[in-house]
Amino acid sequence: MHRMVATVFGIGYLRPAPGTWASAVTVLLAVLAYECLSPWLVPAGFVLATLLGFWTVPRLLAAGPDKDPSWVVIDEVAGQSLALCFTVVPLARHGVSILDAWPGYVVPFLLFRLFDIWKPWLVGRADRRGDATGLMLDDILAGLFAGLGSVMLAGLYHAVLEPML
Repeated sequence: MHRMVATVFGIGYLRPAPGTWASAVTVLLAVLAYECLSPWLVPAGFVLATLLGFWTVPRLLAAGPDKDPSWVVIDEVAGQSLALCFTVVPLARHGVSILDAWPGYVVPFLLFRLFDIWKPWLVGRADRRGDATGLMLDDILAGLFAGLGSVMLAGLYHAVLEPML
């Protein structure tokens, strides 16, 4: 059960770059949820992935020597979901289709992967903890920075570039 949650039903076994696969699947599911069901499933997904991650990751890490196995991708799902919340919530509040605002899911994906791989500042500090909390927290912080970066880039586009076009 813990392995199924940690790998997000086996996505963590995809190669190469299981974290990127998990992030891409998360974006796809978020877009489908937004368009077909309810945009509020994206923030709910963030909460669920975060709770499941903090529940299952410590149990898995205690059972083995590896403190950050590449097949554990529930942390990417949590972080990517958080990054998407920063554009999904405003789009939903304004009744805009996420398909009509495609940068709203592409930019958070790209920024999340950048911050998750680069691990700047607090993301890197969390990662260096070397424990289950750090494993989850570095991706949540990467998602936070990706979400904030997405909002700043959208503001820059709408305030500066769009009027010039």
